[in-house]
Amino acid sequence: MQPLPSQFFGVTLDGQSCVISVYQKSTGLFLDLAVANAPCVSAALCRDRVRIVREAYLGFLGDLAFIDTQGTQDPEYTGLGSRWVLAYLSPDEIA
Repeated sequence: MQPLPSQFFGVTLDGQSCVISVYQKSTGLFLDLAVANAPCVSAALCRDRVRIVREAYLGFLGDLAFIDTQGTQDPEYTGLGSRWVLAYLSPDEIA
């Protein structure tokens, strides 16, 4: 990820073709997730170490979470890719 206020990228996670969009608003950093071109999560507020998907019925294996590598603050775009990293949690890691 880059320190940009709005970005999207494609990635394969545990065999799932995903598109992740991250964008900064005045109220925080938000994330959209699409799996196999189908929306899975829209406008999820990103918090430090808080799982984003949370529910298996949404059709995503595992989960995503931002992690502050320098403390416990919620992510801001200016530190994406350095201070805040987006982590994929496998189903085994969240069980």
